[in-house]
Amino acid sequence: MLSHEDIENIISRSLFNLEIKGEPESLYRPIEYMISVGGKRIRPRFCLTVFNLFSNNVGNNIIYPAIALEIFHEFTLIHDDIMDKSDTRRNQPTVVKKWGINNAILSGDVMLILACKYISFCNSEVMPEAMRLFTETAVKVCEGQQLDMDFEEKSFITMADYISMIGFKTGVLIACSAEMGALIAGVSGEVRKAIHQFGYQLGLAFQIADDYLDTFGDQQIFGKKIGGDIINNKKTWLQVECIRRAEGADKERLTSILEMGEDMSDEKIAAMQQLYIDLGIRDDARDAILEYHNRAFEAISGIGLTEAQTRQLHQFAEQLIYREK
Repeated sequence: MLSHEDIENIISRSLFNLEIKGEPESLYRPIEYMISVGGKRIRPRFCLTVFNLFSNNVGNNIIYPAIALEIFHEFTLIHDDIMDKSDTRRNQPTVVKKWGINNAILSGDVMLILACKYISFCNSEVMPEAMRLFTETAVKVCEGQQLDMDFEEKSFITMADYISMIGFKTGVLIACSAEMGALIAGVSGEVRKAIHQFGYQLGLAFQIADDYLDTFGDQQIFGKKIGGDIINNKKTWLQVECIRRAEGADKERLTSILEMGEDMSDEKIAAMQQLYIDLGIRDDARDAILEYHNRAFEAISGIGLTEAQTRQLHQFAEQLIYREK
């Protein structure tokens, strides 16, 4: 099997060598920029990692579909930044900040179309199933984004609501990445189903870790301003759990914090961080990440993976959720 470093290098080289230049330059330059500023490349790496568990025949039939998942993810980030009015991502100006809303929307649309194009490079015998998997996933991601926006207008949601939302917004694309690799490698439907569930549970762990880092991470390492979720009153795992737990004086503290305006951003972040610490939520968020990590491996416990295959997935999972950015 390829090492994780080998897989990362294959994905990085392949993205770098993509022919994205075109006219008008104002349409394609934002796409080049978005891809060039990097990121963790989780989805294409996961796709290729799972493929390589079952096949050593690494060619364009798997590399291009893996890249397609990254291009689609980058498309969603461009549109997220438009909706969130974000100025920075990965410590760089966002596409919307550099080129404006109209250019950002249209360049993002082209990225979605390019993702479909590169998915079609898979083996012809699995292409209908690959396109079905990808398009159904893409719809669910949009549904998750809409739920995320809807929840911002609500004063209260349940933890089940939150898990459902991040399952759509984050979990399904990571699950799709895993299953796409298994599908193109030619494994059975039963194994693919287990691999999909593995990716889904790992995606939940990843999103809770992201919530945690947005509140308690290092800004220089994390790549964007810490506390953005707090400022925007976003429904993260930490906030949902805080609303559930807070009683009496703590509930009054929470209400006061949520009502703070943009002119009190620093105070709001510090106050919410302290409330999370006081209620034990910071530590319990780490426990929740571990819980979903364990659920992921339970999903694949009975599909006959070798020790080497399981170790490869453990190494990938640890990179994914025990991170600082």
